[in-house]
Amino acid sequence: MGTIWPRELDDTKGPKYKKLAETIRSAIDDGDLSTGTKLPPVRELSYQLGITPGTVARAYSILTDEGLLQAEVGRGTFVAAKQKPVLDDVWARQLHIHELNNPNHISLFSPRVPDVGQVEAIRKALVKVANGPELTFLSYPTRSAYQPVREAVVNWLSELPVGSLNEEDVVLTHGGQSGLMVVMQAILKGAKPTVLVEDLSYAGFRRAAELLRADVVGIEMDEYGVIPESLEKAARKTGATVFCTSPEVHNPTGLYTPLERRQEIVEVAKRHNIQILEDDCYRMGDPRAPCYRALAPEIGWHVSSISKTLTPSLRVGFALAPQGRGADLRRAAEHGYFGLAQPLAALTCILLGDPKTKILARAVQAEMARYVRVAVNALGGFDLTWDDQVPFLWLRLPSGWRSAAFTRAAEGQGVQIRSADEFALRDGRAPNAVRIAVNCHVSLAEFEGAMQSLRALLDNPPEQISV
Repeated sequence: MGTIWPRELDDTKGPKYKKLAETIRSAIDDGDLSTGTKLPPVRELSYQLGITPGTVARAYSILTDEGLLQAEVGRGTFVAAKQKPVLDDVWARQLHIHELNNPNHISLFSPRVPDVGQVEAIRKALVKVANGPELTFLSYPTRSAYQPVREAVVNWLSELPVGSLNEEDVVLTHGGQSGLMVVMQAILKGAKPTVLVEDLSYAGFRRAAELLRADVVGIEMDEYGVIPESLEKAARKTGATVFCTSPEVHNPTGLYTPLERRQEIVEVAKRHNIQILEDDCYRMGDPRAPCYRALAPEIGWHVSSISKTLTPSLRVGFALAPQGRGADLRRAAEHGYFGLAQPLAALTCILLGDPKTKILARAVQAEMARYVRVAVNALGGFDLTWDDQVPFLWLRLPSGWRSAAFTRAAEGQGVQIRSADEFALRDGRAPNAVRIAVNCHVSLAEFEGAMQSLRALLDNPPEQISV
């Protein structure tokens, strides 16, 4: 019949349409199916492989949408001519290759936001950028050209209690982690500076500090954040330059630092001339207290991004300098990377300048809250810290489980979570706990299934350990 089928399906578990689609992809990549090759008709291939015609049709449809196949009415389905890989699905497939090879696997490593309309908004904005002035694609970034973008950021953050803010205080960064690095570059001085962090904290703090040849010292915590007396003691002992913290949503425990404790921390920082670097990237709801930049305008630095509110794919973040330090922050950014690429800056300006984008951010928040509540319904009988405005949960394990063993057992059930050890300093002690991130890239039913798998493990520990 003039059609070619080069190989059999493998016998791995998972939906047959996905296996068939991946088999065809591999055959195209390996050259077994070249451009113009005609694939077997749906019914013929379904008979040959012993699967339903609907399964074959679904696989063909997926690959046609990806541009790998081309359907011609009355003629059949052919391998499409290869297009230049500017922005294609190969990148996305490589990013999630483990899940593709393990269809029943669900990653709860990092929060994944749902699409509530922001994908279409980004596509439309990209069209506007593409049709913009030619110089957008030919010029270096400049401060004056980016002023409208910074003003859009100020408007985006207008409801955040960060104190007096104007566009000259803002530096655009490549996501929140880049923002932390730029701020530290603006602050740290001397041959071997010291950075203070919470005993259990976001690993990005210490990784940025270590890249800048700084020592990292952990500060003892309680249920409200770092203990002011411990911060004072470390400040005296180390002569630290900066204290890194996440008072609204502590990563990984989800705890919140109330106003009174923040004020005590500010007093310690002022006495010892310590800058306060606040990471606000995980907050999705309204802030519950003024930011450190508002409480201590001369020493408070602030970093946030759109990764948890809209999308992490664009890698857009914001660093805010304290009063009088905007030039220092700009210098660090300009010496490091000049600025965001012109097209990305233009895209950011369009998105953040559109009032509808804040509505989308609230819709993301509401959808992620649904997933959080499903997790709480399954795991709420255990020692769980959660908030439906936070895209992860903190689970303290019951007797009989240790965090390393529990994460391995969870992965054996197809659920990937993070152990508390990943958030502890190298010489620090980690609690017997795990962090469970919300993944809205899977259906609510699939997410609930993952929670039930974790519940079953918690109910059946391998052994009882006395405490």
